[in-house]
Amino acid sequence: MKRNIACLTLAITALLGSAAIPAIAAPFPATPDLSVPVSQYVTQVNADKSITYRLFAPSAKRVSVVTGSTPDNSVSHDMSKDESGVWSWKSESLAPNLYEYYFDVDGFRSVDTGSRFQKPQRQVNTSLILVPGSILDDRAVPHGDLLTVTYHSKELGSERRVYIWTPPGYNGKGEPLPVLYFYHGFGDTGLSAIDQGRLPQIMDNLLAEGKIKPMLVVVPDTETDIVQAIAENYPPKERRKTFYPLNAKAADRELMHDIIPMVDGRFNVRKDASGRALAGLSQGGYQALVSGMNHLDSFGWLATLSGVTTTTVPDAGVTAQLNKPQEINKQLHNFTVVVGEKDSVTGKDIAGLKSDLEKQGIKFDYKMYPGLNHEMDVWRPAYAEFVQKLFK
Repeated sequence: MKRNIACLTLAITALLGSAAIPAIAAPFPATPDLSVPVSQYVTQVNADKSITYRLFAPSAKRVSVVTGSTPDNSVSHDMSKDESGVWSWKSESLAPNLYEYYFDVDGFRSVDTGSRFQKPQRQVNTSLILVPGSILDDRAVPHGDLLTVTYHSKELGSERRVYIWTPPGYNGKGEPLPVLYFYHGFGDTGLSAIDQGRLPQIMDNLLAEGKIKPMLVVVPDTETDIVQAIAENYPPKERRKTFYPLNAKAADRELMHDIIPMVDGRFNVRKDASGRALAGLSQGGYQALVSGMNHLDSFGWLATLSGVTTTTVPDAGVTAQLNKPQEINKQLHNFTVVVGEKDSVTGKDIAGLKSDLEKQGIKFDYKMYPGLNHEMDVWRPAYAEFVQKLFK
């Protein structure tokens, strides 16, 4: 009888499949001791401006923290685990700055789960930590407003979003203000310019010091995500060949036909070329070059910060305009070109652009940042220097 019941059970199980087998739930991860303050197992900046990196991972076999902003300057530091399962490593005292890092947990790249400050990217894999004492700080000065404006892009056929910084006390009345349009780099989002670039803090602090003119700063999304140009669909080696040109043309149409008309219509801003500036970093630097040269009569100020150029990504309109140096020199009040000395991503691009500008006799401000690569330690100070030149 027992044998018949067992056979019947096996038959029913075979007929029903895995649905008849009770599911075994996976265990939940361990949690820190509730009697311990959170500050004892999360990353923090110390009084001497060193950083103690911490990660609660009691089951991990090996954990390291990787610091640095580019593959060329990244360093992996082995962490040690205490009896409570907290891994830690302490840095030396650091200069005031915003630093990037991530954890390597048994070969898995992880953001710092104990921090809310993540690098804004399309695929988030890096955390940020601020050592205070620089222009990047939130100081006790009058603060501008950061607006999130959603609009319908007729050119792209989609709902889009821009971030707009307005100066303290801006209410749309009085004299129209000039506008800077700024594009972020590849793989990032508009929030990269806000949270990592620290544009609001830089603008607040420079304005409080009387070093810049009041203006609006508009940060569009550099990636258009049109069907033909979705970044994730292209192997890295193919981006310059196909993705960049397609995306740049779409973003150019969006800027000229959607974004600028929207800003002109919703805000009290100048509509003359001398009241508009255009800049960007890396891929955004290419976007600024493409739109700035293809629509030279719409802008009076232009900057490419470590930007991709026509040296590696051709654009017929840019090339044609660069062959008209007198027009460029007459139109642009300032043309800024910057790069890190060791830039392995766009160093060739900037070198090619610099050579072209010099050959054509085109006026431009050039700065190379010694010892630096393709990184924010170039772009943040370069941005701060550029905005101090604007609209004066």
